[in-house]
Amino acid sequence: MIPFLKYKKIYFTLSGILILASLISLILFGLKPGIDFTGGSILEIKYQENQPSNDEIKESLADFDLGEIKIQSSGEKRIILRTKEISEEVHQQVINKLEGSQELRFEAIGPIIGREMNEKTKVVAILAIFAILLYITIAFRKVSKPISSWKYGVASLIALGHDVFIPLGVFAYLGHFYDVQITIPVITALLTVLGYSINNTVVVFDRIRENLITNKSMSFKEIVDKSLNQTLTRSINTSLTTLLVLFAIFFLGGETLRYFSLALILGLICGTYSSIFLASPLLASKST
Repeated sequence: MIPFLKYKKIYFTLSGILILASLISLILFGLKPGIDFTGGSILEIKYQENQPSNDEIKESLADFDLGEIKIQSSGEKRIILRTKEISEEVHQQVINKLEGSQELRFEAIGPIIGREMNEKTKVVAILAIFAILLYITIAFRKVSKPISSWKYGVASLIALGHDVFIPLGVFAYLGHFYDVQITIPVITALLTVLGYSINNTVVVFDRIRENLITNKSMSFKEIVDKSLNQTLTRSINTSLTTLLVLFAIFFLGGETLRYFSLALILGLICGTYSSIFLASPLLASKST
């Protein structure tokens, strides 16, 4: 049997370093909201032959009132142009101006809709966290010894914060250096991470609850170690099979799904780690 709790200081230290790095990234760079929240237009095109330089593209569009034009590569001879919100008429004029290109995608969101999406996203995130806490409270309401049921909720909440905070720190870094933006698909991925992470954590906690009933002669720390060993294979196998699909989406799914899958990959790795090496050791620490 692997003595997981023997090395809990190492787990806590590693998590602390990652959270501190994420905090520094968020403070220094901040998150870069996409047009879903700020309003604007996205145009993705593919050149049939030679692709002009970014400066040449900007120069060709100088006659249009597009605001600040941001150009990002999305593959071989493919680029994404981000501008302020433009009408369909201007959109067609821009397409005609970009000779030798084929339009792949166009999206336009007004500033009012962007603000509304921003507010709704905050509400959804708060409701999701509240629902998770309510679920933990109900699921472990009959557990009282050797630690109170509410401590299961606290440990779960800390693990959830860990699982979302670290990916946000990575996206802050990517936003500053690679112009990666926070969009609705990314937020959706992070909310999915909350559900996936709490599922992994609850599986371990539920096994702890069962072992408390059937192994009354064992100490709580021994029960936690035993429960982690019993659920380890399930947690790793489930995560690995999911990661295989996510990596396929990341590399083959195109630009639209790339950062959605990246957010899920980061969150899934953090969630698997926290359910094994953070949530349960935290629970054991609260029993002392």
